[in-house]
Amino acid sequence: MAQTDHFIPDDEVHPIDIVEAVAAHHDWDFDRLADDQIAMVVEGQWRSYSLTLAWSAREEVLRLICSFELDPPADRLPLIHETLNLANDQVWDGGFTFWSKQRLMVWRYGLVLAGDAVASTGQIDRMIGAALVGCERFYPSFQLVGWGNTAPAAALDIALGQAYGRA
Repeated sequence: MAQTDHFIPDDEVHPIDIVEAVAAHHDWDFDRLADDQIAMVVEGQWRSYSLTLAWSAREEVLRLICSFELDPPADRLPLIHETLNLANDQVWDGGFTFWSKQRLMVWRYGLVLAGDAVASTGQIDRMIGAALVGCERFYPSFQLVGWGNTAPAAALDIALGQAYGRA
């Protein structure tokens, strides 16, 4: 993700205004749903990811939800859950959950801005980037477990393995 700190000064700017500037900088399609919420779609290597960021002034948290559709066969759901638990053990800045009713794999993260802390464009750019990198990194593992009859640990080895050589 490119640094965008020079676009918005880091003084009393609403966090969603900063998100909007980051999205515009990257030429991502976005929709400002309300003063405290923005939604966007970002094209990844594997698929499109839906991102929603919402600001809660009461909780002093900027909440990020990055989701993609995942509709595995019902008998594979326990293994999907095992895979996302193993994936969550490998990440520090967010985590996966599966919303069964909506058939969505979701990456969640909350940036706490308590005590009048102000988010920088760099922080928000990194937060969004980490969500996209996490989804891109683990998407093949979820696919292999859901449809490829691969065991969760083996599928995670693919996401966590080092790439060698050149394409």
